[in-house]
Amino acid sequence: MRMSLYTAALAATSLALCTSALAEQGAIDVLDQNGRRVLLDEPAQRVATIPMPAASMFTSVAGGVDRLAAMHPASKTALEDGILGEFYPDAAMIPSDIVGNGFMPNIESLLTVNPDLVLQWAHRGSDIIEPLEQAGLSVATLNYGTEEYAQGWIQLLGDVLGEEEKSQRMIQWRDQTLADIGSQLADVPEAEKPRTLYFLRFLSEYRVAGEGTYNDFYIDLAGGSNPAEGNNWLTIDAEQILNWDPEVILLNGFEAGLSPQDVYDNPLFADVSAVVNRRVYHVPLGGYRWDPPNQESPLMWMWLSSLLQPGQVDYDLRQEMRDAYQWIYGQTPSERQLNEILRIEHNQNAAGYEQFLNPALASQ
Repeated sequence: MRMSLYTAALAATSLALCTSALAEQGAIDVLDQNGRRVLLDEPAQRVATIPMPAASMFTSVAGGVDRLAAMHPASKTALEDGILGEFYPDAAMIPSDIVGNGFMPNIESLLTVNPDLVLQWAHRGSDIIEPLEQAGLSVATLNYGTEEYAQGWIQLLGDVLGEEEKSQRMIQWRDQTLADIGSQLADVPEAEKPRTLYFLRFLSEYRVAGEGTYNDFYIDLAGGSNPAEGNNWLTIDAEQILNWDPEVILLNGFEAGLSPQDVYDNPLFADVSAVVNRRVYHVPLGGYRWDPPNQESPLMWMWLSSLLQPGQVDYDLRQEMRDAYQWIYGQTPSERQLNEILRIEHNQNAAGYEQFLNPALASQ
């Protein structure tokens, strides 16, 4: 059995961390992802997060929710619906009324929770940042959509929380997983990379990930080929799906009630290769949804590469998850929790999904 990548990442970073100035936690002086200077007298003790993925990312770096002062309501739903709601039941009591439409901050509510720092989007205009600054609140801004930005989130959170060791190990885990998957799949011919289509929306419309999206990035990394022609997010019709004939379909974790059965039951797609060969998969939901960039992205990359290139990569995903969750969250998920994260109920009859079942229970 291979050493888990998480364990290897911890060992690989230990020497570098010994040389960093982690023991001394004084004033914080860092740049956010807009190049703005963030000054704090000491590591932040009360942080409010407005970007939806930020609450779970914060929780992973902080090792809990004690310093999470408030969050976006969609972040709270994701926490409560996913594994973090079980790991940290106190999250249910954290306020989530700090934002209005379009990520406009609710200044009155924010002043009530009295945060040391507010996390806000960097790329959605100054009108959602200036009210925070005018109210005298410290703000750090975040960009979205690339692995570089995701690692920047982790770095920034480690800096402002005084958790540099944790953040550096998380970044090392990501880099090592990227290199490991790239090495294992380096010799896969283009002709053997299945056409893989990710649906951000399937029930309300057909909206798929095109070139330049994070989903396109990890489809390529995991040994697939994205047939979607065009940049960013594309709204398409059923005819276009038939023309592309995806061999694998990935379903988002955002639409309530969505499952692979919705694809299998649609008569329009009866002849699509992914349907014929039972290769429709509902993307897992762990500490956050695995489809966008998040603190558990290396697990998403392992999951997807194992499905797209079975036999080419070598991961015991359930053990990788146990190892990672123990260090990131201080919790070891139960077999039931692993099944729920991996959406075994939705995915267990899909091609290749037996590899993610507990071998001791798979035959029962």
